[in-house]
Amino acid sequence: MGRIAVVGAGVIGLSIAYELAAAGHDVTVLADRDHTGAVSSVAAAIWFPHAVDAVPRVLESAELTRERLASLAARPETGVRLRTGTVLTRRPEPDLSWTSAVPVHRAATPDELPPGASGVTCELPVAVTGRYLNWLRAAVAARGVTFGHVTLGSVGEVPPGFDVVVVAAGLRSGALLGGDDQVFPIRGQVVRLANPGLTRWLLDDDNPDGLTYVVPRDDDVVCGGTGDTGAWDETVDPAVERAILARAIALVPALAGAPIVSRAVGLRPARTSVRLEIIGGYPTPVIAAYGHGGSGFTLSWGEAARVRELVGTL
Repeated sequence: MGRIAVVGAGVIGLSIAYELAAAGHDVTVLADRDHTGAVSSVAAAIWFPHAVDAVPRVLESAELTRERLASLAARPETGVRLRTGTVLTRRPEPDLSWTSAVPVHRAATPDELPPGASGVTCELPVAVTGRYLNWLRAAVAARGVTFGHVTLGSVGEVPPGFDVVVVAAGLRSGALLGGDDQVFPIRGQVVRLANPGLTRWLLDDDNPDGLTYVVPRDDDVVCGGTGDTGAWDETVDPAVERAILARAIALVPALAGAPIVSRAVGLRPARTSVRLEIIGGYPTPVIAAYGHGGSGFTLSWGEAARVRELVGTL
């Protein structure tokens, strides 16, 4: 057992901190902003591998996370809900590799589909983002994890005294490790509407007019979105919002006239491939855990378990 610094307080960093503390380590989370300021707070937070390379190892993490989130759904205070919905497909040969992590799924019926689409219907975990992150932050603290507010320019600036450093700082991770040029943002814009009573979600990555998703939570419905690779602008674009709403309402007419509750932009921390490995060349062992794109919630518990295993090899 050792002293471990986890750099990053988003859903990946907090999940890792929880798992390491549960294994008996003395853990400190270091970040320049807490979970409310992380990109995780903007996410629709439905379990689904998005903007990430769905290789077997990633799908293993996704499956473990789905199982963990499904178990948390039995506890309302966690903010995790199990909801049924449909993943639309519009290509002749769609990528359905994600279904290997979802044991119960079926072909969508005609009444679940818009014209010109097929799809897969299943039950997936959805997190009420703020409630889930608040619960996770409290659960981490209850495990004895401490928190430090610090702005780091590199992993070498982590205060001394730690036996292992885990870099899980999302989009900033590459810079902390000396400039990983494979890291890039994918800008996502959402608008949240008051929930008119919906429970079914809809994901339409192949929508000809642009990425579209409708994810009902408790009191709101997250409507998205965009997938602007390489874009750093975090300003809400009114024209983009109007287009998102038009696509969402076309798919789910019940949203017409629903009041806007809030709006947001987040930068998904993407990479050419997920990086989860021990990094050599530092006086203190460093583990990289970043590059999860739009799949932070989807991979969080699986990646945390893998980091715990890597720490055990040091």
